[in-house]
Amino acid sequence: MDKRNTFLVLLILGTAFWGISFSVTKLAIGPNQSALFLCYRFLLATMVLSIVFWKHVKTLNVNQIKTGAGLAVPLMLGIYLQTLGITHTSASQCSFVAGITVVMIPVFKLIIYKKAAPLKIWLAVVIALIGLAVISIQDNFNIGTGDLYTIAGAFFFAVYLIQIERESKIRNIIPTIVPMFASCSVLTFLLSLSQGNIAWIPQESTFWMGIIYCALFSTAYMYTISNISQKYISAERVSIIYLFEPVFGAFAAHFILGEHISSRLLIGGGLIFMATVVPEIKLKWRVANVT
Repeated sequence: MDKRNTFLVLLILGTAFWGISFSVTKLAIGPNQSALFLCYRFLLATMVLSIVFWKHVKTLNVNQIKTGAGLAVPLMLGIYLQTLGITHTSASQCSFVAGITVVMIPVFKLIIYKKAAPLKIWLAVVIALIGLAVISIQDNFNIGTGDLYTIAGAFFFAVYLIQIERESKIRNIIPTIVPMFASCSVLTFLLSLSQGNIAWIPQESTFWMGIIYCALFSTAYMYTISNISQKYISAERVSIIYLFEPVFGAFAAHFILGEHISSRLLIGGGLIFMATVVPEIKLKWRVANVT
């Protein structure tokens, strides 16, 4: 198996971790502030990755720290806004609406870099957008507060993925991973301070269990794999792979939180899943024609 296919498999595994994290986060936050939860999540991830990538940490230079800090801003905003979204809507719906990132990336790249995505990507984007509309647009064409937070988070997450793709093409991205998460820890700590009196050491066990799960699996593992994989896979394709996340998210929300899986969620989710398959089907056809 070549590196591209290896990272495709690792990314899909990571989307399972991410999908489950929506339910884990909703269960963990409870009355606690979202910024505090993320502060501990990023801090633990930083500590773990500092050990894993110690040989890079001990040779860090100013440019690598600056690059990591620059990547941290859109990443932190994306995760923070989507975490707020979870507190205002169901975990399953939030996970599906977060998939709007797949629509934003090719549009942003077309506007910023004048670089058009292949037709198969645009087709997948249209199908995904229809699926998201089925899920999130309510009666009288209103969109809930949670969906708005999640869409705003998807905007910043799209910016982050494009930045990662650009940086990975010009330098080794691995040394920037620890500075990136360390910067996220600082930013969310400052955000927590700005939100008034809070209990810095929550007593709920679910809070700390959520921290451990999200820090190790949906942060340390997934973002490391994501960052490295974009040396071999485009941001558009990565974002489409991420659409496996809401499928796992919906099932996790059903079994962990007891959330009802509505017909809208099934129809919209089916369209989003179809969007992940379209590029690969076209790719296989192309290979078949060549042989």
